[in-house]
Amino acid sequence: MREINEAAIKAHADRRFRSEYDYALFEYYRSAKVLAFLDGAGVEMKGHVLDAGCGGGGMPLSFAEEADRVVAIDLVDRFRDAGTRLAAERSLGNLDFLQADGTALPFRTASFDAVLSHAVIEHVADARRYLHECRRVLKPGGWMYLSTAPYLSFAGAHLPRLKVPVPLHLLVGRRAAFASFVWLARHAPWTLREPADENSFIKLARAGVRKHDDLLELVRVERLRGQMAEAGFTIVREHLHVTRTFRDLPGPLSRWLRESRLTQDIVIGNIEYVVKVPSVA
Repeated sequence: MREINEAAIKAHADRRFRSEYDYALFEYYRSAKVLAFLDGAGVEMKGHVLDAGCGGGGMPLSFAEEADRVVAIDLVDRFRDAGTRLAAERSLGNLDFLQADGTALPFRTASFDAVLSHAVIEHVADARRYLHECRRVLKPGGWMYLSTAPYLSFAGAHLPRLKVPVPLHLLVGRRAAFASFVWLARHAPWTLREPADENSFIKLARAGVRKHDDLLELVRVERLRGQMAEAGFTIVREHLHVTRTFRDLPGPLSRWLRESRLTQDIVIGNIEYVVKVPSVA
């Protein structure tokens, strides 16, 4: 999937919550943007590739169209009814799905040319161990793509939005904000902006199930940079995407908000990296 088709991405985004299959299709079309980012970093999708947290399995489909072999893992086998079905529909024989733990990868050291981690690390209980495992399975000179979002931003908080745009997680802290949204989903869902079918808080509340917080790593830009360096990675390309609200501010102010340690974790809605491991001399 090389063509960035904004109309197709939007169309599939609008119905991505209907099923795991629909969400995987959305990820498949959106993966063109990841491939464009990799092109900008000067790395190629070739050889043996590991998707270290594939979810429903949409993105590794497009990676398999580029690379020799792709292995896609996830802690929960969400890919069983989505990714495997899509791979069969596209006759992709070089893509394997496995249920595995990203913090204890069942692969030999130096067995992959590239590792991809899209919106995964924030859901990992031990981010340092996860990064070290990704580093371990990479060959010398191999690279890793990683995307995530700071937990203080609206996108990175993984919380519903109120119809009245109040940053509850910044005002009362994450634990209290999470508990508040659980209560609102059960007793006052009309206060929340997202439709019920796009809001896991409301879905679970209607099913009588209490939602648990799956944001396990509280990502911050500076901490993530340090964790990647500690794992032995060198940054090749970094893109800090400022949210639309702050991006529309005058250029110098927007840049200051993005770069300042005081504000960057609030105004950045997405982070993308390409990092590399040293080559053999």
